[in-house]
Amino acid sequence: MASREFLKILSSARLGDVSAQQQLASAYLTGDLKTPIQPSNALIWLEKSYISIQNQLLEDQSSSSTHILQALAKIASVPLASTFNSPAFGFGWDSFWQLATADAASESQVAAKWQLIHLLIDPLHQETQSQLVEWLKKKKFLTPIPQLANLDFSGLQKITKQYLHELAESESAFTTQAKELLIKLQPKNEALSTLWKAWAKDQNEDALIQAAELGLTIAKLTYGLRLAQLDIELNSGKEVRTKSNASLKKAAHWLELAAKDGDRDAWYALGEIYRRPQFSGYNANESDRCFDRAADLGHAQAQLRKGANLWRKREKIEEKVRGLQASYWVWQANQQGVPEAKELLSKILESCPNPKNNEWHELALCAEQALNHHAEHKLDIDWVLLCHRLIIANQFSFSKAELLLCEVGQLQHEHCVVVDIRWELPKILPRLIQIETIQQRRALLAAGKAFVGVEQEIEGNLRQRRYRFDRVTAWLSETFKTQTDAELV
Repeated sequence: MASREFLKILSSARLGDVSAQQQLASAYLTGDLKTPIQPSNALIWLEKSYISIQNQLLEDQSSSSTHILQALAKIASVPLASTFNSPAFGFGWDSFWQLATADAASESQVAAKWQLIHLLIDPLHQETQSQLVEWLKKKKFLTPIPQLANLDFSGLQKITKQYLHELAESESAFTTQAKELLIKLQPKNEALSTLWKAWAKDQNEDALIQAAELGLTIAKLTYGLRLAQLDIELNSGKEVRTKSNASLKKAAHWLELAAKDGDRDAWYALGEIYRRPQFSGYNANESDRCFDRAADLGHAQAQLRKGANLWRKREKIEEKVRGLQASYWVWQANQQGVPEAKELLSKILESCPNPKNNEWHELALCAEQALNHHAEHKLDIDWVLLCHRLIIANQFSFSKAELLLCEVGQLQHEHCVVVDIRWELPKILPRLIQIETIQQRRALLAAGKAFVGVEQEIEGNLRQRRYRFDRVTAWLSETFKTQTDAELV
């Protein structure tokens, strides 16, 4: 309900009291006298007061542009964009342009320019701007302004863009807002580049926040890390924890936005936050999920954590060969140079990089000679396959049972060889052997090609394989022993 004072002023305003009319307009702009803020009503009463002042000046025969501008100055505080479609908008439109194009510089002129900028080129008012185009086609200026008489909407926008640059370069109450709007109006890539440079060069946090809000992934990540007070060196996982009262919820919000863009460091940082006991959203499972996602995207430290976690839980995980998943992730971390990964990898995978120390070395050299002279000796396919088995057995130090029974086509994984002969000898546990040399990979590749399309029946059962092994090894030693001895010397 309106206050008594408001009703008293309203009554005087209706009777033509200029002071009351202006007081009423001020109340509608500021909310004084328990009045709802209504810029359209404020503009209506300012129009009435302006007309009253004009009439008084005409009666006194002392009308001048100075008096008119003084009357208009009070209008500059009205948010023009909020009054569109109101009965007094036409008056407001002309009044703002009169103030903006006046010769005398003043605070009201600056405010008028800013309101015109806000209405005509601010992206927040795109819908109003499209309606304004139609309005201008039907409406003419009530007050003649020569420099604007023949301009269309795009022409007016050009003028307001000039005003915007003026305000951004000046020192006024609207300078900061003008600079922010200039960035908004830049092409997105250019705007983001400008903001990121401001952050990188001057550590301007406002620029960092704006860049994050405009969608720059690295800015989201950086801002999130600052809020969480996590200093994570990209791609290394080194961490420095500072105070415990960081805004972790807000940090998690920005890091989640960066993570959605596919940033692996953001996923890793989220994993750290979810592990913090002071974080209200503490969740070990969610932390593991974030670390896993970071590992999938190639974060070295996350890969080590995922591998170590899988290794600890290897007894509970259902997998064909225990430790295979863990070895893959630890190997990935080791490939990226994480020092701790090498030690853990040595516990999971066996290593045999020097084939000269293995028991099959001499026979393997003979087998290589036989394969190199395959056409000359006209080897049967089963003898060729056994030669490849000898070479692989030498490269990875297989036992005789593993040499004869391993499924060559299923040996190689990206990072290791999986030797599993439980299909024939259930009590012999599988082995994981790291692939470390080019020779090992070449041996696997050549054997894989030889075994493609070969039916298992060709090699026969274990008894047949043992019999063939004795025959082939005896022939290899007899045929190539002298030559291989010479090579060894």
